[in-house]
Amino acid sequence: MALIIGLTGSIASGKSTVSLMFDDLDIPVVDADKIAREVVYPGEEAYNKIVKSFGEQILREDRTINRQELGSIVFANEEKRKQLNSIVHPAVRKSMLEKRDGLVRDGASCVVLDIPLLFESKLNDFVDKTIVVYVDEDVQLERLMKRDGFTEEEALQRIKSQMPVKKKASLADAVINNNGTKGSSFEQLEKILKEWKVF
Repeated sequence: MALIIGLTGSIASGKSTVSLMFDDLDIPVVDADKIAREVVYPGEEAYNKIVKSFGEQILREDRTINRQELGSIVFANEEKRKQLNSIVHPAVRKSMLEKRDGLVRDGASCVVLDIPLLFESKLNDFVDKTIVVYVDEDVQLERLMKRDGFTEEEALQRIKSQMPVKKKASLADAVINNNGTKGSSFEQLEKILKEWKVF
C-alpha cells in the first residue's frame, strides 16, 4: 500500500521549500497550487465559471485570469472568496485525486499531496498522514512582506484569511519547524519519513 502524505503550512511558511525536498528524495508531489492554475486556463470549465461570476475585468489582454486582480477582490470580500473557492476547489480536487491514483497505479510507494488549505478544505481524508510546515507569526509576516512586496497591513490580511499556523500544527501528524535553516528542515523531514518507514 502506498503512503499518501498531506503537506501543508501557511502563507510564507516555507512549504514550497519543503515540497522541493521530496523531489530530492525521489518522492512524487502533487501540487494543488499548480493544479489550481491549470484548472483556470482559458477554455477549462472552472475558467468559464469564474469569468461568468466575476466579469471580464479580471482578464488580461491575452484572456488569461489576472490572479492579482482576482486576489484583490476575494481577499477583501469573504462572500466572493467563498464563491471562487466553490468553483475552483472541486476542479482541483478531481484533478489531484486522478494524479494521485495514477502515481500509485504506476508503482509509487509514497505520494505527497501539497495542499495549502488541507485542513480548511477538510481534505485530510485524502491522505494517510499530515505534515505541517511551521513558522512563528513574526517570521511569517516578515517573509511575506519581503517576498511579495506587501505592506504590513496587506500581509496581515492574507495571513488572517487562513487558519492560524499554530492550529494547523496541532492537527498534524508531524510538524517541521521552519524558523531555522533549510538543512535543519531537511533533517526534520528525513527523520519523519524514517519514522513512517518511507525509507
